[in-house]
Amino acid sequence: MPSATKPRKVLALLAARMNSITPISQLMQEIWDEEAPVSASTTMQTYILQLRKLITNARPDDPESAKRILVTMSGGYMLSGPADALDQHRYEQLVHRGHAALRVDDSAQAAVLFRQALGVWRGSSLVDVEQGRPLQAHVIRLEESRLHVQELCIEAELQLGHHQMLLSELAALTVEHRFSENIRAQFMLALYRSGRCAHALETFRQFRALMVEEIGLEPSARMYRLHQAILGSDPLLEWQSSPDSLLALGAA
Repeated sequence: MPSATKPRKVLALLAARMNSITPISQLMQEIWDEEAPVSASTTMQTYILQLRKLITNARPDDPESAKRILVTMSGGYMLSGPADALDQHRYEQLVHRGHAALRVDDSAQAAVLFRQALGVWRGSSLVDVEQGRPLQAHVIRLEESRLHVQELCIEAELQLGHHQMLLSELAALTVEHRFSENIRAQFMLALYRSGRCAHALETFRQFRALMVEEIGLEPSARMYRLHQAILGSDPLLEWQSSPDSLLALGAA
């Protein structure tokens, strides 16, 4: 990885779109936003040459490798290589397999695959790279995907009756994602199933206060239904392996 900020950003964006063309216009936006200098095209070529030199230095036995790995295309550049060289690809493959397991109601396999996908992460995305708008958009997509996978994983594990083991993780997630109804609802259900009904109701009260005070909105009807079900000790809240639980993600 180059140490200079701008070539580092170029490489990060090319890697984010590995084996796809990254338009020169997008690379320029990453580096200069909307204020590219007259010399931007020449400077960009210099950054590409610097990256190719780094590739050549890393593979001295194959002097032609740089042009095969960092390819000049019509209108842009492409970083070429085995997709599984990137953590992002391994993560996406595991998520895809997890979704396939869910489609056949195999919660146990889905939970394993989603946990493996989440284990690929090592802190926040591109935390060591200064980010322009294209990279920021890429990071947001990845972070939203990670949260969704966490929700799906927890839902699968709730289906398996792992509510007590999930309590500490869910407590942390409610702090990290304060406005996530899915996370909050899953925490309420895990608390209820663990015999902590009062704590589950207090979690709803705190969430409602947060929503009203900071956003000016009430929780969704789904959250109110869950609250009422907890108040009434609805049998539907008890542990069961049915995928049609009250908390099925995406329920209206």
